[in-house]
Amino acid sequence: MKKLFNFTKRAAAIVLGLACFAQAAHADALADIKARKKVLIAIDLGAPPFGMTNAKLEPQGSDVETARLLAKDMGVELEIVQVTGPNRIPFLMTGKADMVISSFSITPERQKVVAFTQPYGASQFVVAAPKSENIKSLNDLVGKRVAVVRGNMQDSLLTPIAPKGTSIVRFDDDATVTAAIISGQVDALCTPNSLASAIAKQNPSKNLETKFAIKDIPYAIGLRKGEPALEKWLNDWITTNLKNGKLPGIYQQWVGSPMPDLAQFAAK
Repeated sequence: MKKLFNFTKRAAAIVLGLACFAQAAHADALADIKARKKVLIAIDLGAPPFGMTNAKLEPQGSDVETARLLAKDMGVELEIVQVTGPNRIPFLMTGKADMVISSFSITPERQKVVAFTQPYGASQFVVAAPKSENIKSLNDLVGKRVAVVRGNMQDSLLTPIAPKGTSIVRFDDDATVTAAIISGQVDALCTPNSLASAIAKQNPSKNLETKFAIKDIPYAIGLRKGEPALEKWLNDWITTNLKNGKLPGIYQQWVGSPMPDLAQFAAK
């Protein structure tokens, strides 16, 4: 009986393994997208100027325009899957989205889980605060409450280097970080410079300004691993639209400054 039980367990494991292998072997997200005639793209609409909504609650921003251009060139309908920073990967991995276009910074930790295309943009991460705050460097953060998105790039960048005595206050998304700095719940925030500029523009009475830069980080389109056809299509599409000026044009329109030289990230 014990031998039969062990044999049954081994057989079940083999069948499960073959099923998983078959599923992986036949996985073709690009074909699936074209068959359904719709691409599901995850975008954080609470992270201006990359993703946001206008007065009519219509999606807009650089990542939204990038997604629209991609869907048009792919010849399919676009469905925006609204996400926050922390749930971009879960939505991608559970099949709720085909890809992530959401200022999705490339990091070694994320590369263990998802695949990235070549960069199509870059963000300079900064510490910003009201003009009245005397902050010029990391050392000036001692005794300050600094807002970040929990588990997001700004958290990963600032937390290891913040001096002892800095209070890192974590929030679920960029929208709640913005609300915290505007309400005075925190003294400063760590965020992409473009987002800090957008918050300052939308709330002029707060006199928000960039205090100092931390690091330039490239961002790319995220997709599930094991999708070579989709990854190649996306990389070819990015190369084409960087060369023809469409992606730099979208960046300039929404971020308000020229796109950084992405060649600096080629070996990263």
